[in-house]
Amino acid sequence: MGIKEKESEELLLEEKVIKQSEIVLFNDDVNTFDHVIETLIAVCDHTPEQAEQCSLIVHYNGKCTVKTGEYNELKPRCTKLLQAGLSAEII
Repeated sequence: MGIKEKESEELLLEEKVIKQSEIVLFNDDVNTFDHVIETLIAVCDHTPEQAEQCSLIVHYNGKCTVKTGEYNELKPRCTKLLQAGLSAEII
C-alpha cells in the first residue's frame, strides 16, 4: 500500500468515527409557515426554497430533519429554534 492510499484510508476511517446528529423539526398548530421559513433561513442557513420545502414536509409528515452535523454544532441551532417557539430536538 502506497503512502497516498494509506492516508486516504486513514481519512475515511476518521470520517466514519465522527457521529452525525440531526435536528428534527416537528409540526405544531401554532406557528405560521412564514415564521417557520424565516426561522429556518436565519438559524439553519437554509435557502428560501429549502426552508419552504421543510415547512411543507413538517406540515404533511409531522416532522422533518432540518440540519445534520456534529452534536456540538447543532446544539446552539436547536436552542434558537426552540427560543423561536418551534418544536425541535436533536437525535
